[in-house]
Amino acid sequence: MKNIAMIFTMLLLFSSCKQDKQEEKVEEKTQTEMQKNLSKYVSVKLTTDLAKLSENERKMIPILIKAANKMNSLFWHEAYGDNTELLNSISDEDTKKFIMINYGPWDRLNGNKPFVQSVSEKPAGANFYPQDMSKEEFEASEIDDKSSIYNFVRRDETGKLYSIPYHKQFESEVKEVSALLLEASELAEDKGLQKYLELRAKALLDDEYQESDLAWMDMKTNTIDIVIGPIETYEDQLFGNKAAHEAYVLIKDQEWSERLAKFSAYLPELQKGLPVDEAYKQETPGTDSDLNAYDVVYYAGDCNAGSKTIAINLPNDEEVQLQKGTRRLQLKNAMKAKFDKILVPISEVLIDSSQRKHITFDAFFANTMFHEVAHGLGIKNTINDKGTVRTALQEHSSALEEGKADILGLYMIQQLTKKGELTEDIKDHMVTFMAGIFRSVRFGASSAHGKANMIRFNFFKEKGAFSRNEDGTYKVNFENMETAMTELSNLILTLQGNGDYEGVAKLVAEMGIVTEELQADLDRLSSADIPVDVIFEQGTEVLGL
Repeated sequence: MKNIAMIFTMLLLFSSCKQDKQEEKVEEKTQTEMQKNLSKYVSVKLTTDLAKLSENERKMIPILIKAANKMNSLFWHEAYGDNTELLNSISDEDTKKFIMINYGPWDRLNGNKPFVQSVSEKPAGANFYPQDMSKEEFEASEIDDKSSIYNFVRRDETGKLYSIPYHKQFESEVKEVSALLLEASELAEDKGLQKYLELRAKALLDDEYQESDLAWMDMKTNTIDIVIGPIETYEDQLFGNKAAHEAYVLIKDQEWSERLAKFSAYLPELQKGLPVDEAYKQETPGTDSDLNAYDVVYYAGDCNAGSKTIAINLPNDEEVQLQKGTRRLQLKNAMKAKFDKILVPISEVLIDSSQRKHITFDAFFANTMFHEVAHGLGIKNTINDKGTVRTALQEHSSALEEGKADILGLYMIQQLTKKGELTEDIKDHMVTFMAGIFRSVRFGASSAHGKANMIRFNFFKEKGAFSRNEDGTYKVNFENMETAMTELSNLILTLQGNGDYEGVAKLVAEMGIVTEELQADLDRLSSADIPVDVIFEQGTEVLGL
């Protein structure tokens, strides 16, 4: 009997040890997987030379950073909702860190796939709409300010849909941000900046942003800048309509900005030469546009989620764009970090060795810059009374607009090179552009930029703009790329001008995909430990303030 008891005890111990080891292996696997997720990002310090700032400007920076930081909690509400319960339910610190990078439990660089157990797919409308609301229900509803980009849609006790303006939903938060902007305005030595901060402080309290957008366009001599408020509509993938909160705190690089100042003046001439029928280029782009280089010292909210923006083209208000154009802000320090830590390593794996000499920072900077300038080209309103392009194309509008800006940016470089205004080798721009496709396509289908690059890669492949060597590297065919560039420009501008929702949906479905061969090549980048994007060490302490 004692022997039986002893054997039974040993079996229990063995079973327990086996179970412990199995649990340990599961935990080890999960941990490794999360570390792999985190390794998709490389950390970068956001710093700049503060010696050029005046005493008042140095005092402004911490106030503006404090105001910008408030955008994080507002964007969390828009992207997910209250994150308290989610974070309290997670014990693993790596998982918590990844949640914070993504502003939710969905991996933005992997098609928004959930990475936390028991979490379902991300709603296409994020937290802007009720999760059980269909597009048909919204379109049939009678909601106040239905087309507004500055409100949430909710259900009342009877199930009826209604709207809540942002300034009501976030009443206490926007009052605090408004007060901080007014505090900063009192330190502003630049009159244009002072006026903008005062008007932006007011706009946050009533969601009337146009006056502050116009004031922002009028700023010409400021060194300090802040972009703050509900701006881009990428997070709303149901209709592409609701704006999400974000902020950047910026310091102008005066030397680089001087080099860029002349290019916006060419917009009307380039508009006339677009490779599309006359009906699609009747609008005249504003020429009051600024083209400047900045060091960014703080990101918050939408622009800080997943893949990070390296250039800004604003305002998005079509009326302001037609009246005054836009301001294009190149974020030089963030751009340089991505070039050094991501683009160059990508080229060493995927670009033909004979063409790697054409990968240059100047070309990367120019490609990114003219992408932003090219947002001002083309058409903002459909030619057949379907309203604005953004309204007509709904959730596909952002991806197609980013695709337009990419391809027309290269078109601008081609045209300005022919005019002798750009002296760099056009081959530098084309090969760097090709490497840039691999960089951006890794952002995934949940990103408008990622989807735009998938479409362009597949279109270029179809047109023979590049070839793939046996060793898995890619070689640009310069002549074919110019032809493909012209044809894709024509296609995108026509789809936008027609407000052709079905045509765009077909293009996205057929070409907005990553093929098995391309995925295998992208996997080689991961195997080489090349990060997908950056995360920031940022704030007053990093700046030494």
